[in-house]
Amino acid sequence: MARLLVWGAELVVRLSWWEKAAGLHGDVRVPLSAVRQVMVEPDWWRALRGVRRRGLWVPGGLCIGVRGHHDGKDFVAVRPRRPVVCVALRPSSPFGLLAVTTPDPEATAARLRRLAPDIESTRWRQAIPVPPDTA
Repeated sequence: MARLLVWGAELVVRLSWWEKAAGLHGDVRVPLSAVRQVMVEPDWWRALRGVRRRGLWVPGGLCIGVRGHHDGKDFVAVRPRRPVVCVALRPSSPFGLLAVTTPDPEATAARLRRLAPDIESTRWRQAIPVPPDTA
């Protein structure tokens, strides 16, 4: 199972070897200063935005890899029927959101909120803005 770790000044999504293979991606590293919000999403499917770009998606089974949407891309390592830690990142980051199922989501989120230097106070994930119609 994926883990969210803080190593020095970085937030790391640590993947197992099979998650790396399934997600077609290695461990994800972002500066801890890029963390904007940390939330726990009780409904796992709400953490998935956009469509699969790279990785594995088994409906009702597993979603791991990069998901794309009109506002950018997210990295997800989500298992169904479990709460998900959602880490919203600042625009300078390669991803807009990291969504990871962890063994203890509340404790993980609390630790990240404590360690992130400049985090916003809201605990609710903001929706992606809808692009205007071009028709």
